[in-house]
Formats: sequence, structure tokens, C-alpha cells
Amino acid sequence: MAKSLLIISRQSPWSGPGAREALDIVLAGGAFDLPVGLLFLDDGVLQLAAGQNARALQQKDLSANLQALPMFGVEELFYCADSAALRGLGDLSLDEAQPLAADRITALIDRYDQVITL
Repeated sequence: MAKSLLIISRQSPWSGPGAREALDIVLAGGAFDLPVGLLFLDDGVLQLAAGQNARALQQKDLSANLQALPMFGVEELFYCADSAALRGLGDLSLDEAQPLAADRITALIDRYDQVITL
């Protein structure tokens, strides 16, 4: 049986390659039917902000990758509700992502065999 994997994405979408790399790992795991989950934490929740304009920064838009996650069988999607509230996020672009209070994150991490933080 394959070991489960949780990716914790902590970088904002445009601060470096971490956000894209986290999505690439999750999509690859989903493509190979691995039990994989994704948690958006700290500035990582900014990836879920609706209405981002990647062209203004001459970057590739991550929203298509986010929307593709359920199609790749990635259904374990979470975000830290406290991080989102702290950053004033109300309208999120990924309806499938489940909010988690900060005090529930440790329990989520404990459910997975391996954890990668980017």
C-alpha cells in the first residue's frame, strides 16, 4: 500500500517557486493515484484568493492547476481558516478546500505518513 503524503504550501503565489512546486507534487501524486493531501497555511492561503491577475506580474496563473486538483483525484484539500482570516480573505477560488482551525492542523498532519512543507 502506498504511503499517504501531505503537502503543506506556505508561500504566497508570487513570492517564489514554492507554490508552483507544491501544486506540481500534488498533481503528480494524484496522477499516480497516491493518497495525497494539500494544506494551505500562512501566506499559502493567498493562493486561494479569487481574482488574481498573474499577467500583471508576468507570471503563469496557478488557478487552472488549483481547479484541476479534483480531476486528478486530489480531494483532501484544506486551508487554515485562521491564516485566511488574518489576511482578510473571504472569497476563495477553490470551493473544495475545507477550512481548518489552527489547533486542528496537528491532527491533520498526524493522519499522513509523510509531510513535505514548501
